[in-house]
Amino acid sequence: MKTTLGFYGGVGSVTGANFMLDTGKVAILVDCGLVQGDRFAMIQNAEPFVYKPETVDYLLVTHAHADHIGRIPKLIKDGFTGVIYGTTATKELSQTMLYDALKVMEHEAQRYGQVPLYEAKDIATALSLWKTVEYEQKFSLGEDITVWYTDAGHILGSGMVHLVRGDRKIVFTGDIGNVPQPLLRAPVVPKDYDYLVMESVYGDRLHEEVEERTALLRQYIEETQKNHGTLIIPAFSLERTQALLFEINNMIESGQISPLPVFLDSPLAINVTSIYRGFTRYLRPEVQNQINAGDDIFDFEGLKFTSTTSESQAIRGEKRAKIIIAGSGMSHGGRIRRHEREYLDNPTTTLLLVGYQSVGSVGRLLQDGAKVIKIDGEKVKVKAKIAMIRGFSGHADRDQLLELVANGSSKAKQIFVTMGEERSSLFLTQRLRDYLGLNAIAPEQNQEVEIDF
Repeated sequence: MKTTLGFYGGVGSVTGANFMLDTGKVAILVDCGLVQGDRFAMIQNAEPFVYKPETVDYLLVTHAHADHIGRIPKLIKDGFTGVIYGTTATKELSQTMLYDALKVMEHEAQRYGQVPLYEAKDIATALSLWKTVEYEQKFSLGEDITVWYTDAGHILGSGMVHLVRGDRKIVFTGDIGNVPQPLLRAPVVPKDYDYLVMESVYGDRLHEEVEERTALLRQYIEETQKNHGTLIIPAFSLERTQALLFEINNMIESGQISPLPVFLDSPLAINVTSIYRGFTRYLRPEVQNQINAGDDIFDFEGLKFTSTTSESQAIRGEKRAKIIIAGSGMSHGGRIRRHEREYLDNPTTTLLLVGYQSVGSVGRLLQDGAKVIKIDGEKVKVKAKIAMIRGFSGHADRDQLLELVANGSSKAKQIFVTMGEERSSLFLTQRLRDYLGLNAIAPEQNQEVEIDF
């Protein structure tokens, strides 16, 4: 059974996941995400697909982050009419994320003259083609392929995709969750596969601060209160924001810190948080118990959701020590950029990075120590303290990735290391070879590999 595995995105880069499994009878796409990082990505995302979208039969979505779903409406626009599968939470979140992305694209179209990748009708069509499943629920693609999802522990509803044909099995991990996470369960370790397509965002690094992350967050909050300053957190609207709210909720309600103004200044994050309220069954049992005992984990003294532009602009009038959580997580765009212009030149400000910062992003420049940055054409001096807590990452680190493979790869024929910067992917590839004796490779863009599936 010769099948082609195509790597059309998400190789040599963290973003843009796009993989194709073509058996000759059925063409299955796994994820269809945006390339992210800087304005050049706008050009890359607008390019035609390498394959013909109308020839694709199925699209399997691992989770609702933009770098995994962001080009689905373009796939529709360019001719895809097949069936989309994903978990119930992933569909719900994807609807919110895609419509929000369209608003951003329409704004950028006016500013840069860039034509949006898709229209609202393409999102609506995608949602109409989408069938939802739950973890471990098996379904069939064609006559001879069985598929199911297991919990990837990365964001709400994220799943690893297992495909079985005869006695052969291939697993696509999507993004693999960091352990432990504040809200989510640990990833379910995939086993007994012949082929594995895995992520490698932190394939060459450790999250040394997982155990200390809550204490570090508390430290930065207390420093902000002492200095009567501002703590700015560029937070990813999906998962990272909800985890931070949960942690701050627990600190305030337990009396570890004094209440202070906390602004969730992101309409998208506010909408996503409301979705989280409806999917508590996906959360860790301990968190579910806390909710069932009467604690609204996303509501505490001092928290204010600033939905409107006027509410957002009014934040500057708050002279007390405060926390501003705003998107986007890499400072690509969104309201965080206005707050960075407002506060980065103030030494009482701390800008706290809590996730991966892609090459070319404002967040990466700040992480690398830039003293002057340009935000929306305006030069901004950086006098603020730039801090980072790696333990809040939603991605498994080097050792967690290695352990996940070690615990399930007893019959693996080949491991494909993807969704990481080149250095990270190659480092993990070598470790898989040296430590586990596996046939691991880091594919190149648009490479097609023949596998026995």
